Amino acid sequence: MKVSFESDYNNGACPEVLQHLIDTNREMSASYGDDRWSESARERIRRECCRPKASVYFLAGGTQTNAVTLDAILAPGEGVVAVETAHINVHEAGAVEATGHKILTLPHEHGKMRAFDLEKLLAAHEADPNRTHMVAPGVVYITVPTELGTTYQAAEIEAIYNVCRRHSVKLYVDGARLAYGLAAESCDYDMAWLAAHCDVFYIGGTKCGALCGEAVVFPAGDEPRGFFTHIKRRGALLAKSRLVGVQFDRLFADGLYLRIGIQAVEMAMNLRKMMQYAGLQVLDSDTNQQFVVLSDEQAAKLANKIAFELWERIDDNNAIYRFVTSWATTGAHLDALLFALRSINQQ
Repeated sequence: MKVSFESDYNNGACPEVLQHLIDTNREMSASYGDDRWSESARERIRRECCRPKASVYFLAGGTQTNAVTLDAILAPGEGVVAVETAHINVHEAGAVEATGHKILTLPHEHGKMRAFDLEKLLAAHEADPNRTHMVAPGVVYITVPTELGTTYQAAEIEAIYNVCRRHSVKLYVDGARLAYGLAAESCDYDMAWLAAHCDVFYIGGTKCGALCGEAVVFPAGDEPRGFFTHIKRRGALLAKSRLVGVQFDRLFADGLYLRIGIQAVEMAMNLRKMMQYAGLQVLDSDTNQQFVVLSDEQAAKLANKIAFELWERIDDNNAIYRFVTSWATTGAHLDALLFALRSINQQ
């Protein structure tokens, strides 16, 4: 079987989370998130965020979380502002648009939104005499880390948040890979700081050690009226919501969530060095996603032993490929990659 660097959700749960599921499996509980583990997880997340009044909701997956939450926040006729490479714009099969909300795109810089681009878009909309005939920006969407593996600096997020507040739109942060973003060397903030500089964000579990699950956090406890009912109406409410609650209860005990991020990023940095030592071009990223330029011949040789993902064609003979680490990546996996890399330069 090939060693896989295709994604950070191609394994089950990390051992600690899986053990917690096993240990609690035979206990009876209330449904729909009223179980004791979900409430414990909410309290752990509130403490991590230093937000004692935060509202926390558990959903099953990232696309579902984005579509349900954005739909609840946005009014009819409002859209969400995101960069062209944003996950909701490229890799969610139109899930947000299917709820009746347009995605208003901006250019990006290494996957990141720039505050001055956002200011220009929002100011132009407000100044347009025909704005009542147009989709109004209602939410700004960013990801930590970005789809290209880069990380926002605190000053960049703060600048975007200030623009949002100035124009009375909300800032939503997609944290599907939040553990890996916070663990990046260039990241100069923690979860508590992030909670203080956005209106709503979600903490990724599926890609960060859980079998499945995401935690939506409204730091000020100001979720839209009837948000729980909205989750139910959209078919996103798990009867056995404890499945997610139990996992987050363990992820946020003893610093496990951040340790998962640190371990995966360390593996990614070693992978990066190996690629560079092999003479390959590696794009800028200090998180668990690494993007490498390979010729078609090199990719074909490497694919005999390693699984990875085509990201973007460059020309007829070269493309960018993505290699992803996770909590499950080991030194043995990197050794297998190193052995496979030796073959790509052999004739």
